[in-house]
Amino acid sequence: MKRLHIVLFSISILFLASCKKEVEKPKVIYDATNKAKGVTKVDSAQVSIADLPIQMEGTNYLIHPIADLRVYERGTKSRYGSSSVIDLSFTISNYGENEITGYLQNIKFQKIGSDSIRPLTDKPALIQTATYLKSVSDRAGKQVMVYTMYDVDTNRDGKLDSSDIKALYLSDISGDRFTKVSADLQELIDWSLIESTNRLYFRTVEDTNKNGQFDKNDVLHYNYIDLSNSEWKVASYMPI
Repeated sequence: MKRLHIVLFSISILFLASCKKEVEKPKVIYDATNKAKGVTKVDSAQVSIADLPIQMEGTNYLIHPIADLRVYERGTKSRYGSSSVIDLSFTISNYGENEITGYLQNIKFQKIGSDSIRPLTDKPALIQTATYLKSVSDRAGKQVMVYTMYDVDTNRDGKLDSSDIKALYLSDISGDRFTKVSADLQELIDWSLIESTNRLYFRTVEDTNKNGQFDKNDVLHYNYIDLSNSEWKVASYMPI
């Protein structure tokens, strides 16, 4: 009987440990004013590199993706035992269908015929996608870039990564007018372009119960921007 109790106790410990691991970390940690702090230090030990420049079709600008050098450690086995090998990846982004993907610290812009290269932002950022809306350029003559990115250390772990809140930004093809269009502390769910109306639609979710997570008890926001206008004004709509 004593042995049975020990076994049951061990199973209980393992079950509790498993449950503890499954608990998700909050995406937002609030202070006394219910605002997430956005101060993030840049790791000086990292080495930034750039991919070769990209020119979106029909534009007069080169785009330079910037990110940290990727270092991988992989284990190898031999007759003398195991060892580790350090691999370096000098490719930091992928390009296709007028979109750059990766985990970029910045993007720099260079006008054709100029030696001047300017950054998109001077603040810490982690850019996941940068998309050129070519159809808007063709229809409305507006050369617009759309970015999904992380701009605030909302969970206060000292770094920007996918555990933080994702935001939506716009800029001109030159990198000018870099503007956040999703609301602070609202997680971007997705975005879509309706080409016939030049409208950019996007959804966000707000942590209305302030529990640090996004769940079924929170509120979804539906928004759009008319990109044919000179000003990027966010309008709300209610489909449900």
